[in-house]
Amino acid sequence: MRSIANQNAEEMGGRGSVLARQKRDHIRLDRLLHRLDAAALDEQAPVLLDIYRLVFPHAFAEEAVLWPVIRRVLPDGHALTLQVELEHQQINALVARLETLPPASAEYRQILDRVVELLREDVRDEEDALLPRLQTRLSRAQLRLLGVAWEMVRLIAPTRAHPIVARRPPGNVLSALPLAVLDRLRDMVDARLHARPTALAGTLGRASSGLARAARAVERLPGMRSGEDPATRVPRGGRSGGGRNGWIAAATLLAVAGASAGLMGAARRRRAVALG
Repeated sequence: MRSIANQNAEEMGGRGSVLARQKRDHIRLDRLLHRLDAAALDEQAPVLLDIYRLVFPHAFAEEAVLWPVIRRVLPDGHALTLQVELEHQQINALVARLETLPPASAEYRQILDRVVELLREDVRDEEDALLPRLQTRLSRAQLRLLGVAWEMVRLIAPTRAHPIVARRPPGNVLSALPLAVLDRLRDMVDARLHARPTALAGTLGRASSGLARAARAVERLPGMRSGEDPATRVPRGGRSGGGRNGWIAAATLLAVAGASAGLMGAARRRRAVALG
C-alpha cells in the first residue's frame, strides 16, 4: 500500500475525496507547525489558536464520520482506529493542561513539544496506515461521498480540546452542538485578545475563561461519554451534573439552544429577503 503522502489528488479519488481533503489539512498543519517553531514566545498564542481551529474539528470529523466506516469495512478496524483515538486523547489532555500553564514555564515548553510530536505521529499513522487501508475497500465514488460527510461535520465541529467527552458516537455527536458554539465564541474572543493589546483585554480574558468553564461543565453532562472505548476514558473529576457545574451546564445548553434558534431564524429571514 502506498502512503497517501505519495499520491496525487486523482490517485486518491479526486479533490473531493476524503483522502484528498485529509491530506490538504495535513499540509496546512505542517505549515502551521513550522510557523509555531519560528515564532517568538509572545507570538505563539495566535498560531496555536490557528492550529487548534484546524486540528480539533479535523479529528472530531474523523471520529464521528471516518473511523466508524473503517471499523465496519476492515477486520482490524477497531485496533487501527483505537491507536489513533489514543493519540487524539493524549493531544486533548495535553492541550487542556497547556492552557493552564504560563507560557514561560519549563513544563509549558515540554508539553508543547510533546503535542507537536504527537500531531506529526498522528499524521504519519493516518497517511501511511489507516487511509491507504480504507482506500483499498472503497470506490472512488464512496471516497467522495465520505469526503462530503467529513467536510460537513468538520465545518461545525468543536475547535478546542475536550478530553472528557467520548471519542466515539453517540457521545461525541451529542456534545458537538453545545461545545462547537462555545468553542467558536471563545475563538472569536481569543482572536480579538491576541490581535493587539486593548483596554478590553481584561474583559476579553474573563469572557474566554468563562466560556472555557462552561465547556468543561457541558463535558460532564450525562451521555457525553457514551460509546467510549475504555482505553480512552478519563476520570470525571467529580459527580457529573451535580451542584454548581450542573447549573452552569443547564444554563449553557439553554443559551446555546437560544443562540442556535436565533442564527437559524436570521438565516431564514435572509433567504426570504433574497427570494422576495
